[in-house]
Amino acid sequence: MPAKNTICLWYDGGAEDAARFYAETFPDSSVGAVHRAPGDFPGGKKGDVLTVEFTVMGIPCLGLNGGPVFRHSEAFSFQVATADQAETDRYWDAIIGNGGQESECGWCKDRWGLSWQITPVALTRAFTGPDPAAAKRAFDAMMTMRKIDVAAIEAAVRG
Repeated sequence: MPAKNTICLWYDGGAEDAARFYAETFPDSSVGAVHRAPGDFPGGKKGDVLTVEFTVMGIPCLGLNGGPVFRHSEAFSFQVATADQAETDRYWDAIIGNGGQESECGWCKDRWGLSWQITPVALTRAFTGPDPAAAKRAFDAMMTMRKIDVAAIEAAVRG
């Protein structure tokens, strides 16, 4: 039975490539059915890939090759909680190394323009811990970063 709620992501012809990249990069991710257009449409021709069913870290998604009309923005992002610096580096480097773009505070964009927050659990713990001064120090440290540096966040928490 299909999922009752699926995230639909609009692509300009890259839905299948994006889905395959996500499936290769993130655990519990896969590519399902690839559907081809039965006729010409504003973003393509008969036989082109129209939609791709895929899962990203357990979240069901549908990639729609709708053409250049709509672009991804930071208003939607996947937030990936990472266990340590090695996992943070692996995901960040995979996204950036595949034509993506760095942003600030642990955010980056993949080559299709979709935003990702690569967020070490150490950062989340620092913000939600019982010491407001430590949270502020961690926050101030994060504001200077692109990819999150776990050791620097932990040092900031310690003061």
